Amino acid sequence: MSESGSREEKSPSRMIDERIGELGDWRGEMLSRLRALIKQVDPEVVEEWKWRGVPVWYHDGMICTGETYKNVVKMTFAKGAALDDPSGLFNSSLDGNTRRAIDFHEGEEIDEEALKALIRAAVTLNASGAHG
Repeated sequence: MSESGSREEKSPSRMIDERIGELGDWRGEMLSRLRALIKQVDPEVVEEWKWRGVPVWYHDGMICTGETYKNVVKMTFAKGAALDDPSGLFNSSLDGNTRRAIDFHEGEEIDEEALKALIRAAVTLNASGAHG
């Protein structure tokens, strides 16, 4: 029996693929692009499927989530408050002590280099064992 055949439930990566397909609009395209950037920065990233349909990316701890809403795709960094954000990408969940988020709206461009730097910083923070 193959490894994939031994599991009744779908893999988190497959569920994320399906979610992107189900959205069928700019939100799916945005989520797909964000996912690709995360994987470019960290090819070792682990994808999970949590909280009834939220893609979550891990490496030595949670890096970020990719939530989709009617008018926004929200990328929430688990330890965002501890990350330097020189490009000012964080534009949501700014009041908390731990998390920070970026809301992407239809038609917005992604500053890919700045976002990759933020993802890289989150992976580095997790690898350092810092809890901040």
